[in-house]
Amino acid sequence: MTMAQRKMKPNPKLYTEDDYYNLPETVRAELIEGYLIYNQAAPSRIHQTILMELSGTIREYLKAKGGRCRVYPAPFAVKLKEDRKTIVEPDISVICDRDKLTDRGCTGAPDWIIEIISPSTSSHDYVVKLNLYADAGVREYWIVDPEKESIFVYYLEKEHFKAESYTFKDKIKVSIYEDLYIDFTELDL
Repeated sequence: MTMAQRKMKPNPKLYTEDDYYNLPETVRAELIEGYLIYNQAAPSRIHQTILMELSGTIREYLKAKGGRCRVYPAPFAVKLKEDRKTIVEPDISVICDRDKLTDRGCTGAPDWIIEIISPSTSSHDYVVKLNLYADAGVREYWIVDPEKESIFVYYLEKEHFKAESYTFKDKIKVSIYEDLYIDFTELDL
């Protein structure tokens, strides 16, 4: 059901954080402005390969630097703002402020989020999540499209994202770190 369809229904049920955390463990969903959005399709093999390669590359970098940042692959709950009824499960979250970490995940904006899209989630990642992440203050947001072999990188500048596009043939500078580059030609895809 689209957001427009939900708005047309009289008295739509809005869900809470408690409803989200009381879902069965086998159910994957996100809570967006009080609406439960179910993730029904299992990720593809290439989606999972990209997830593991990027998470591993980021983790190796973070361990070598010995800093406070941590990388968390999905499923990992991120409550973007305390006053919102929104909990997302980005494919990859990098959090540098450990005070944001809880037993349930993260409360507050991660520093860097990566979403790996599939045809069924592309508009959700390119529009809904882009706006949510910009509003929450995520410093860097990557959208990786395995089908098109493209990466859109969004850098937060003031309240808006600045965008740049890349391909799987590029080496991409991670803006939140001084010396981290991700070379997609070196990933085992």
